[in-house]
Parts: sequence; C-alpha cells; structure tokens
Amino acid sequence: MKGSWFRKMAGLIGVWMAVVPALAEDGGSPPALPTDSVEAGYAFRPGALILPASLIAVGVAGSVIDGMNDFHLFRRGDGGGSFEVDNYMEWGMLGWVFLCDLTGKGKHSVTDHIFLLALAEGMNAGMVHGLKKVVDKPRPDGAPYAFPSGHTANAFLGAHLAWKEFKDSNPVLAYSGYVAAAAVGGMRLYKNRHWVSDVVAGAGFGILSVELSYLIYFSIRRAIARCAAGKAANRLVIAPAFHQGGGGLYLSLCF
Repeated sequence: MKGSWFRKMAGLIGVWMAVVPALAEDGGSPPALPTDSVEAGYAFRPGALILPASLIAVGVAGSVIDGMNDFHLFRRGDGGGSFEVDNYMEWGMLGWVFLCDLTGKGKHSVTDHIFLLALAEGMNAGMVHGLKKVVDKPRPDGAPYAFPSGHTANAFLGAHLAWKEFKDSNPVLAYSGYVAAAAVGGMRLYKNRHWVSDVVAGAGFGILSVELSYLIYFSIRRAIARCAAGKAANRLVIAPAFHQGGGGLYLSLCF
C-alpha cells in the first residue's frame, strides 16, 4: 500500500516540477514587477515562487501534521547503503552551471553566475542549517537534524541555476540537472539519512534560494550602475558650441 502511494506521490511531484517552472517563467505568471532588476536584464516573476513554496509546504506538512506520517515514506530495515556518491554530488551540482557554460551561452555572464551562486548558497545554507537546529527532527537512522535535507537543497540549487540560464540555449543539459538532483535525494532516502518530507522540502529551499538570488543580485547590480553613472554625470559637461565658422560640441570631464 505504501509503495503504491509513494509511486503516485513521486509521479505527481515529477509532473509538478516539470510543468510549474515553465509556467512560472513564461505565460503562467503575473506580469513582471517594475523593479530595478528589469532594467538589468532580468524580470522577476512572482509565479516563479510557486514551485519552491509548494515543495516546502508539502515537506512541512509531512513533518508536522499528525496522521501524515506516510509522507515520511519508509524506513529501510538494513540501515541503508554505505556509498558516498551523494556526498560528492551535493557539491558537484553547485558547479553544474559552469559545466553548462562550457557547452553553450547562458542568459548572463560567467561572472554573474559566480555572484548568483555565492548569494544563493549563502541564503540556502542559512535557511537549511538554521531550520535543522530549530526543528531538530530525528533521521530514519536515529541521527539528529533531518529536516530539511541539505544535500538535496544544494543539488537542486545547482540544477535550478543552470535551468534558468540554459533552458533556452541548451535545454537537454539544463533539464538533466534536475535528474541528477533528484538522484541525490533518492540516495539520501536509500541510505536512511532522510524521510521523503525532508527531501521534498530541501528541493524547495534550493530552488527558492536561486529565485531570491536573482531578485536581489540584479537589483543591487542595477543600483550600483545607477550610482556610478550619477557620479560620472556630475563630472561630465556636454554643451553645444557655436562660433562664426559653424558649430560643434563642448565636452569636459573632470578626473
């Protein structure tokens, strides 16, 4: 019964994750907000928050609501596997966007990718590890700090960043990042390190961190550019010049 239930849930989550990002980025969201990020080459769409908010809500529901323990799925009797692939993939997925940079052109520069990744990882680490200590939920193997899954959060962070940058220029590589991230979550379940609710919420926090980093980074970048342009304007004087033989342009710049 549980196996049948899990297959249905996994199928629904898979469809949800395949459909919602496209809707949120294209025609399924409200019009872009008139923020500074629009002028910087990125238009924030509130609909992009639907997917991470839904995943986090499902994960929280499976963790705190009485009678919903099925969201925890199962506890393996043999204690889980002893492989370390998930530990390597957790951090390897943070470089997924740079692997995509080698094969195609993203929507923004490699420098932007570095700043976006650093900002997203900072927020992700703060949210995930802060919640781990506050919630202090036991893992299936008895260890503490199960909710949410940090491995899954990092994996989906890298996958979602690459998806946002390369879904148009290299969709196969961009979407395959989600497959790799889902594999990390599956390995955490198999090893008895997390419940399903931990993994689902972890995916949500990873995606949310990327969406917030885009909103914050491009707004800051635009503000800096505007400030720099304003200072240059105060030092620059441009005026028409007329004389008997004709006219011209007077330009003066103070260094």
